[in-house]
Amino acid sequence: MTGVDLTALSAVDLAAAIRDGQHSSEEVVDAHLARIAEIDDQIEAWAFLDPDHARAQAKHADAFRRSGRPLGPLHGVPVGIKDIIDTKDMPTENGTVLDAGRRPRTDAVLVSQLRAAGAVVLGKTVTTELAYYAPSKTKNPHDPSRTPGGSSSGSAAAVASGMAPFAVGTQTNGSVIRPASFCGVVGLKPTWGLIPRTGVLAQSFHLDTIGAFGRSVADAALLADCLIGHDAGDGATAPIAHQGLLEATQSKPPLPPLFAFVKTPVWGQAEDSAKEAFGELAEFLGDAVDDVLLPEVFAQGHALQRRLMTAGFAHNLGTYEQRGRDQLSRHMQDAIDEGREVRAHDYLAAVDWIQVLNAGLDEIFKRYDAILTPSAPGAAPGSASTGNPAFCTLWTLCGTPAVSLPLLKDQNGLPLGVQLVGPRGGDARLMRSAAWLTETVNAAAADDA
Repeated sequence: MTGVDLTALSAVDLAAAIRDGQHSSEEVVDAHLARIAEIDDQIEAWAFLDPDHARAQAKHADAFRRSGRPLGPLHGVPVGIKDIIDTKDMPTENGTVLDAGRRPRTDAVLVSQLRAAGAVVLGKTVTTELAYYAPSKTKNPHDPSRTPGGSSSGSAAAVASGMAPFAVGTQTNGSVIRPASFCGVVGLKPTWGLIPRTGVLAQSFHLDTIGAFGRSVADAALLADCLIGHDAGDGATAPIAHQGLLEATQSKPPLPPLFAFVKTPVWGQAEDSAKEAFGELAEFLGDAVDDVLLPEVFAQGHALQRRLMTAGFAHNLGTYEQRGRDQLSRHMQDAIDEGREVRAHDYLAAVDWIQVLNAGLDEIFKRYDAILTPSAPGAAPGSASTGNPAFCTLWTLCGTPAVSLPLLKDQNGLPLGVQLVGPRGGDARLMRSAAWLTETVNAAAADDA
């Protein structure tokens, strides 16, 4: 594999190359550090980077491999970590000056899981302020005048630009799916509660979800497989059998998947270019897709999600306001104020609605393998905002798994994500359908080229 651009290889291939001795972890990490040195001045995806520390981790991984001991599935592979996830050996500043220089004493549970799997923590990726809407410094790799999305802006941009083979993000509304769409990478938001959140900045208990970014469906699956687990410190998690997401992406469905094209109540917010692209995709899929309407009660979903989110902000982020309200953006101040006005019985009713809405979705999933819908209203807008999360909101509220696939482009050649949604707990089946759709669309595009 001499002369191979290691930053262009998938995470799955890098893990195999390190495991088989074709490349060392130090070579892989050095290649990504060189890429960062080359382009990050223009993209600014990293909140913290210590090249010497990254190389030291890689050297340790190579020495461990030479010892002949068993290797984890991510052995020696570098990964970016969103800067709201605690790392004991690196700062975690949560995107706010109020946490400048903050050094956690322990790793988040998911970081411990990554280290146990052998991963090299390359650095911390930029997040928006307290993982909300105020834009970060990170730029979209496809067009620096446009947003990479938020709040996992740095994670998506780092993967899209070849600075990391994969990265960890989080989603409370649209913070994995939307930046994945804007940056043209795969973004996976698993079922709520699959991945422990202990040591991650809390926003809203019933919404916060850990996600994975990769260049392929298999890469995102590999990363998520290593993060899933039970943690007694996170009441959303539970003991669960191995999900086998990577294996699912590498297996063929017994029958071609059937998709429900769900436009959702916010279809009117989609840009014309997105509507046209999805119309063409539906035409291409033919009998494999049907237009399906959600029950009318789903129109309440956005208000319910907003209620849970802002009340969570008031509860979990109010201490930041007490420490320095004038240091917070107007976005953050207003959201905390709004959350303080949410009444207890309205909050509890919103929690109850999660189960009701999922019962409605279950009727769809009895017939269809996955819901097909846009990841975002269109391509990435300008950098004055992080973009509209409206097409993610329902699925975050319901806690269903969702994945954004970089399959479409707008009239300017900018990425448009295709979002697939599955039933709660149906992550493996969803990833198998995502792999099938990606292979099918890409094969047709290659034939047309």
